[in-house]
Amino acid sequence: MTDLLRVLIERWREDSGSTYRTWFLWDERLKNFRSIRRGIAQVVEEIEAGTFGNVYKGSSLETIVGSIAEQRQIFKGADHAFLWKPKLRIPDIYEDPDNQRAFGRMLHHCSCCSTERELMDGIETIDRLKIKGLGPAVANLLYFLHPTLMPPFNTAIVNGFNAVTGSKVKLGRWDQYLAMRGGMLELNRSYRDLLSNDLGAIAGFLFDIGAGRFTAPPANKGEAARDVWLSELSRARETAMRLEGSIAAARENDLTHTEIQAWLRDLGLALGYRVWIAANDRGRSYNGATLAEGCLDRLPPSIDDAAGAESIRLIDVLWLDAVSGRVTAAFEVEHTTSIYSGIVRMLDLALSSDLHATGGLFLVAPDGREEEVRSQLHRPAFSRVADLQVRFLPYGELERNKDAIARFGTGMRGIQTISRLL
Repeated sequence: MTDLLRVLIERWREDSGSTYRTWFLWDERLKNFRSIRRGIAQVVEEIEAGTFGNVYKGSSLETIVGSIAEQRQIFKGADHAFLWKPKLRIPDIYEDPDNQRAFGRMLHHCSCCSTERELMDGIETIDRLKIKGLGPAVANLLYFLHPTLMPPFNTAIVNGFNAVTGSKVKLGRWDQYLAMRGGMLELNRSYRDLLSNDLGAIAGFLFDIGAGRFTAPPANKGEAARDVWLSELSRARETAMRLEGSIAAARENDLTHTEIQAWLRDLGLALGYRVWIAANDRGRSYNGATLAEGCLDRLPPSIDDAAGAESIRLIDVLWLDAVSGRVTAAFEVEHTTSIYSGIVRMLDLALSSDLHATGGLFLVAPDGREEEVRSQLHRPAFSRVADLQVRFLPYGELERNKDAIARFGTGMRGIQTISRLL
């Protein structure tokens, strides 16, 4: 008999609008892991130092959870569980200092541990405290610490899991989440050749079922039920087409991001710099060639071996001095998403010995995002970047002036003139 779940997973992998194509294989997804881990570490540091405060708004936790929620559909709404609800007094980690410290200890423990048993110990410890409103939504933080051990969590994932397995997992309880996790691990093992050791894949599959993009195979194993389901699956593409609007917009965002990187690449080369394109963007296609065409194949050893090199390799565009090989300028293109990840990568560059970009650190974004970027940089979570002299480079100024700078400019003067200090 046909394995209907295998058929569905194969169809899901092929669907251009599934989370597999739009999120799991999204280049920016992997860039976010290091920055989110660093953000979690900052939350822990502030709680331990007693400087976290007693409000969610403006806190380092809001910054990091917000950057998770801004990822594509699977994490939409991930911040809701952490928003302070004064009438319910949840989640009770803002007004109760003991609960706040317990939350910080749990994050620290899970950040430092490396085994499944240690993770379970951390979760069981926080669960025993019964902190109001602090439930398995925290797993969305833990996923970025241990993607092969902790799957993401939300209502759609739970609904998808129940539909596929016939379970009755409920929201809001750690024991229910851990039961679902066990079932997800079993599903992942059964279809490992189609999924991944990164549990984001199986979570994305269940999310798309729970969100209604696909229908789970029928529990009734009879031929008639199976034939009806297979027929509906073959027609699912028509439904998918009606959902393509937001997906097309996401693809357009990716194309725009790549185009801006190409402008910066060409301008840097024209000015005589050696250019580095982010490691996971190098193979992107632009104007019939790869984005890394004419650029460095690898960073100089002084950078490649430095602390934070893993993050530095993911900076969208670097200009390096052709003689010394030192970084002259760093550019992060922030088309629509949070600036958090880009700032963290710039911090890694700036805090690495002798690697500070002498010509400037640039956030490159649509003209209309300047005030948003300025307000974000004034958040407490970004206090460490105050001395970095980060500059805002709007798309419009870059587009209008890049050809003239390439033709008549020298050094960094032109790009600094059309950008603004934040």
